[in-house]
Amino acid sequence: MASEDVVGKSTSESAVTTIVNLAEEAKLAREGVKAPGHELLSICKSLVAGGVAGGVSRTAVAPLERLKILLQVQNPHNIKYNGTMQGLKYIWRSEGVRGLFKGNGTNCARIVPNSAVKFFSYEQAASGILWLYRRQSGNEDAQLTPVLRLGAGACAGIIAMSATYPMDMVRGRITVQTEKSPYQYRGMFHALGTVYREEGFRALYKGWLPSVIGVIPYVGLNFAVYESLKDWLVKSNPLGLVEDSELSVVTRLACGAVAGTIGQTVAYPLDVIRRRMQMVGWNHAASIVAGQGGSKAPLEYTGMVDAFRKTVRSEGFGALYKGLVPNSVKVVPSIAIAFVTYEVVKDVLGVEMRISD
Repeated sequence: MASEDVVGKSTSESAVTTIVNLAEEAKLAREGVKAPGHELLSICKSLVAGGVAGGVSRTAVAPLERLKILLQVQNPHNIKYNGTMQGLKYIWRSEGVRGLFKGNGTNCARIVPNSAVKFFSYEQAASGILWLYRRQSGNEDAQLTPVLRLGAGACAGIIAMSATYPMDMVRGRITVQTEKSPYQYRGMFHALGTVYREEGFRALYKGWLPSVIGVIPYVGLNFAVYESLKDWLVKSNPLGLVEDSELSVVTRLACGAVAGTIGQTVAYPLDVIRRRMQMVGWNHAASIVAGQGGSKAPLEYTGMVDAFRKTVRSEGFGALYKGLVPNSVKVVPSIAIAFVTYEVVKDVLGVEMRISD
């Protein structure tokens, strides 16, 4: 009997504790304060939404992503890819369907955490910037301007790029290797280990500077244009695009497409330089990078400015936009899909937007 009384008493205390905790969380919710557990769950859901958005959007355009990188880094004396359709057909004939998606697994392993961090960082940066803006202006009803959104997007891009850069570096190398490459990376982790052993830790961050410089206008403009365009459409409602203060999925896709087009066009030359710098020091570089026979030329750049100068001097200014067409065809739907997928997944998971909190 005594043991039963102890068990009963323990169960009763546990039940009372649970009820008290629930009551406290309900009180906090009514007062507009979120319990720590709720806040952590909300953060996790936001990260999941960002990761799903990145994975879905990149897989949808994986063949164009690979072709873009091949066009960017191919040796000018050994041209194999002359355009979007010709390049895709060449990959299909020489490597099959798997060739079109080569490097996509590594790309997704990089883009999922990158996208998760990027979207979450944007919301946090936007909230912080909005708080400072309201405090300095003395207007508690102030909202983010396009310039402030640009700043928040730039912060998010820098954080996400820096956090996942080594994976992006080896992804570029895996993407350009073919079946005839003298040395094969077997996957992302094998590539990371190989580069670290043969070229050192710093090699994992080759091309980081142009990447960061490029990500500021790219990600910054993506977020600024997308959010500002959505706000303008909701407020002005041209052509009756707004229903119940909401934009349709098609309209949001169009906003994302416009944002992606502007951002990638501005930042594209830096992306080309970044890729070329990533190939420096690759002892067993794929023939598409090094060339063949007498045309083989080593890739050597002392830095970002040197890479710009040598690229323009040897191949002309147009070389800075090699692969722009497949990249445009890729980026427009990719950015659009990423933004809309993120918002849809957040709605499904029940995550509230926290920028204006």
